[in-house]
Amino acid sequence: MIKIKGHKFYTFEEVFKKDMKSKSFRDAVNTELAQLRMKKQLRETRLKKNMSQATLAKKALMPQSVIARLETGDDGFSYDTLYRIATALGKKIQLV
Repeated sequence: MIKIKGHKFYTFEEVFKKDMKSKSFRDAVNTELAQLRMKKQLRETRLKKNMSQATLAKKALMPQSVIARLETGDDGFSYDTLYRIATALGKKIQLV
């Protein structure tokens, strides 16, 4: 923390460290990180299989825009959506 003309300024790290003491904040951060990891894994798997978003969407019986929103992290996803995409990629869903 630094003071400038009587105002206190905190770094991101200071604020984050304080907020991480809250269980609800930690849970929210962990949920978001898990979703981001899953979205990244889906995109990487699609690219390894040399599939376009359109091709994957067609195999999963959904619009290409759903794949795009999922991969960019702008949207959440349901189990049904995840299952259909995993099946189209020849993968299984596993909780660890």
